[in-house]
Amino acid sequence: MTPLVFLAVLVAGGVGAALRFTLDTAVRGRTGERFPWGILVVNLTGAFVLGLVTPLVVDEAWRWIVGTGLLGGYTTFSAVAVTTALLAEEGRARAATTYAVASFAGSVLAAAAGLALGHAL
Repeated sequence: MTPLVFLAVLVAGGVGAALRFTLDTAVRGRTGERFPWGILVVNLTGAFVLGLVTPLVVDEAWRWIVGTGLLGGYTTFSAVAVTTALLAEEGRARAATTYAVASFAGSVLAAAAGLALGHAL
C-alpha cells in the first residue's frame, strides 16, 4: 500500500464515520431510543454496499479505500456488541437477542444480496 492510498483510506474512514453518525442520528430521531434501529440500518446498508462493490471494484487500491476506509468507518461491530450487552444488562433479553440476530443474520443476507447484484451488474 502506497502512502497516498494509506492517506486515502484514512480520509475515507473519517467520511464513513461521519456518514454513520448522520444516518444513525436521523434514524434515531424518527424511531426513538427504545431499540437501536440506527446502527442496525447502518450495518445492514454497509454490508449490502460492501457486497455490491466487492465484485465491481477491481483495483486493489480502491478496494482498500472503499472497503476498509469508507465502509469500515461507516459500519461498526463494536456498537452492536456494546448495545447488545447494554440491552441484556437492562433486563431486555428479547430486545438484545433480536438485535444480535438481526444484526448478524441481516448483515450476512444484505452482503449476499449485494454480492449477487454486484455480480449481475
